[in-house]
Amino acid sequence: MLNHWVVVPTCLPLVLRRCHTCASRHFRASGRFRVNANHKLLDAWLLVLCTACGDTAKLTVLERMNVRSVRPGLLDRLHANDPGLAAELLQDPIVQRRNRIALDWADAWRLDTGGPDHPDREVIDVSVRFAARIPVRPVRLIAEGCGLARAEAERLIAEGRLVSAVRLSDRLCGDFTFTLKR
Repeated sequence: MLNHWVVVPTCLPLVLRRCHTCASRHFRASGRFRVNANHKLLDAWLLVLCTACGDTAKLTVLERMNVRSVRPGLLDRLHANDPGLAAELLQDPIVQRRNRIALDWADAWRLDTGGPDHPDREVIDVSVRFAARIPVRPVRLIAEGCGLARAEAERLIAEGRLVSAVRLSDRLCGDFTFTLKR
């Protein structure tokens, strides 16, 4: 029987960017946007706050866009400070590249295994799905989900009793499956 696990975000990740005021490297997204119109051109920013000094920085979302070329639904979500939109934009690779930021997902996700501990079966097949683009090492997920130490999970990989089509020691943010033979 195939078990289904889901990696779920619990909050917005920290933004890794240098603060101009205090040289800290961590910002938290406030979930608020600033929209500025200059005649027919529109700028929009996601506001982030430094975790050390509280200084505000702006992450560019839209830059010098013609107002008519922006979807009305997006504009409404920007004006309403939609937290779901903030989460989407933080994970957008174009926004990350434009603003030269990275995300720190430490303590911002959890693994939902769908129930209590696994019965003591000889073979366990698991499908892992990511609800967001969260880079995590699969060996860490497997160790946490099966109640193993990470070193023990790595030993099972070396022995060939933990197998997958993906490399389990690299960071991954896409769905994968694995089989554990006890």
